[in-house]
Amino acid sequence: MARITASLFTSHIPAVGAAFDLGKTKEDYWKPVFAGYDFDKKWVKTHKPDVIFLVYNDHATAFSLQMIPTFAIMTGPEFNPADEGYGARPVPKVIGHPELASHIASEVIQQDFDLTMVNEIDVDHGLTVPLSCVFGEVDAWPCKIIPFAVNVVQHPVPSGARCFALGQAIRKAIESYPEDLNVHIWGTGGMSHQLQGPRAGLINREWDNRFLDRLIDDPKGLAQMPNIEYVREAGSEGIELVMWLIARGAMADVAGGPRPKVVHRFYHVPASNTAVGHLILENAA
Repeated sequence: MARITASLFTSHIPAVGAAFDLGKTKEDYWKPVFAGYDFDKKWVKTHKPDVIFLVYNDHATAFSLQMIPTFAIMTGPEFNPADEGYGARPVPKVIGHPELASHIASEVIQQDFDLTMVNEIDVDHGLTVPLSCVFGEVDAWPCKIIPFAVNVVQHPVPSGARCFALGQAIRKAIESYPEDLNVHIWGTGGMSHQLQGPRAGLINREWDNRFLDRLIDDPKGLAQMPNIEYVREAGSEGIELVMWLIARGAMADVAGGPRPKVVHRFYHVPASNTAVGHLILENAA
């Protein structure tokens, strides 16, 4: 059977992707940011997944105000990097896993979650920047990837509780897939930041780190946090953090299994007026 062995949580700041693409990773401003991912490059070689289920949000690139699904699973065979107005990032195309994605969609919908199935879409920095942070510059991503988009752009957005429950449904679906696959689930976005209005540039270091503490130790309680607290404490774009609860909800301890192992935790401010948060949890073998 397929199994989830680890969850990974990270910001997906577009300027981080630009720093990669423009060769700025060794500049003094960016070195502390990328140092936080040095661990990943070693870790992922010994914990290489067959498939990554990657939770992200589209930034009005593929979806617009004309149509924004709350939850969308990408069931196609491959996905190209999106042109977000300055050309597509020079990164590999994403190779999907249509069979597992379709199985997850079927099983999760039968658990009463309404998903939109997408066969063709270009994926933006929300998905490609985390891949670059973990794998670096590569000719091809070393595993298959199932993109899963969540609407955290146009209100109303799903609650943390709904996302947490969805993660539990996704875990059940993956574990019912008959092929022996090592699956990682990633939650991306955040941490605290606001891009517009009088509070533009907001970063809440204390709140962010408290969120990381609770994500590790009290995910069920954290899932009950109302959306207005994310916006009030972490900024208008801080609401992206509800996506981390999908990945956390898929971990074994939520279903009564052993507590996950914290193998890496990182936090840095600022990176392009945004807080960078990063966490890796492993399920017990």
